[in-house]
Amino acid sequence: MSDVILNAHNVVKSFQTTKKNRLEVLKDISINVMTGKITIIVGASGAGKSTLLHLIGGLDRPDSGEVYYDGQDIFKLSDEKLAKFRNKNVGFVFQFHHLLPEFTAIENIIIPQMIDGTSYNKAKIRGEELLQIVGLSDRLNHKPAELSGGEQQRVAVARALANNPKIIFADEPTGNLDSVNGEEIRKLILDLKAKFKMTFVIVTHNSSLVELADILYEIKDGKIHVIN
Repeated sequence: MSDVILNAHNVVKSFQTTKKNRLEVLKDISINVMTGKITIIVGASGAGKSTLLHLIGGLDRPDSGEVYYDGQDIFKLSDEKLAKFRNKNVGFVFQFHHLLPEFTAIENIIIPQMIDGTSYNKAKIRGEELLQIVGLSDRLNHKPAELSGGEQQRVAVARALANNPKIIFADEPTGNLDSVNGEEIRKLILDLKAKFKMTFVIVTHNSSLVELADILYEIKDGKIHVIN
């Protein structure tokens, strides 16, 4: 049986809507993420999928509950230590690539490594390797504006892999792409899982991505359910 790399217990998250009212988006959510598996989270728009992804990835803190990564409760870390944890242990891919526009493809991959203390030369070698993996070794010196939408998202995937994370969190990674480029990202996810036993947690409406799920969850009315 696969090991659990991340588990969330009784996570609650609400947002202030007016001075007197709060909207409870996540109600007592518990979820396990298995090493080397693709976990998919589906649900209607506004159901709280992205909110949950941000919480279990350490981008936001819950009102209550715990998230354990390899047995460590990440929300017991200070904000500074939590930021270091994120940079070193997890990677993020969003619907919109969020690449730094003034930097080239390889520079966008070098930067998070240097933040983690890697030397420029080592970071550059790693960047070249990753761009080759995602099929963009001939575009490493192109800035985002010089790349297609699909190419930009592949650079974003490479950047997410920069510090050799154990988990990739992807929020609608094909949501801003046409069907051809969406299929390229789908194939890339499968390839990364096969080659590197990469663990993915993906929020998506894309039915072809849903088909990749080893474990499929649905969020509905603030609760989470295993579908398969």
